[in-house]
Amino acid sequence: MFEFQSLHSGYGDIQILRGLDLTVRENEFVSIYGHNGMGKTTLLKTLIGLLPCSAGHIKLRGQDITKRPPHSRAKSGIGYVPQGRGVFPALSVLDNLRFAATAVGRSGQAGLDGVLADFPRLKAYLDRPAGALSGGEQQLLALARALIQKPSILLLDEPTDGIQPSIIEEITDKLLQIRARERLTVLLVEQNVDFVRALSDQIVTMRKGQFVDRQTPAEFFASAEAAMF
Repeated sequence: MFEFQSLHSGYGDIQILRGLDLTVRENEFVSIYGHNGMGKTTLLKTLIGLLPCSAGHIKLRGQDITKRPPHSRAKSGIGYVPQGRGVFPALSVLDNLRFAATAVGRSGQAGLDGVLADFPRLKAYLDRPAGALSGGEQQLLALARALIQKPSILLLDEPTDGIQPSIIEEITDKLLQIRARERLTVLLVEQNVDFVRALSDQIVTMRKGQFVDRQTPAEFFASAEAAMF
């Protein structure tokens, strides 16, 4: 459903990603695991189009999207929640959601009602500036803002970073529910062991811009590699 082959990317002359290959099937949750500085965030930025790839191909449902800009990839069905949440702090919660929906041509009350049904905590804050929310509430908004676009694959970058345990549990439950209902596919960058274990079908270990292993959660957490983390 989503794949990239021989993917190279970086910052200017600094090469970070070195020939990455991965296929993510529909309704599969795959986690990218590794220490800081290994290229995980660079990978997601390259997949959504914020960084150009210097070599390789990215395909979604068989269509090559390697050269498409970020807004085109979003319209094609790629959702993205960046590390640090990336909400528009001066806009209200409602306007954050409306902006995301309108950007991919999904404006309308039905989409808004649907995402608020999934994230009822946000209903009380619709008129509040997003920057006034707690970190956990902003993360819920960032997730809701991506999901209102009805992506076929969701790229999640460190969604539990700095978030209280109760909201981490809420995010876990919500992703599993949406997956079961809509066959959502997720590519996750995360270092929270419990979160990774609860969601993942496969875990790909990344080291110095390269993938070194792909395992089931049972295999990964029984391995010497997992003990390093």
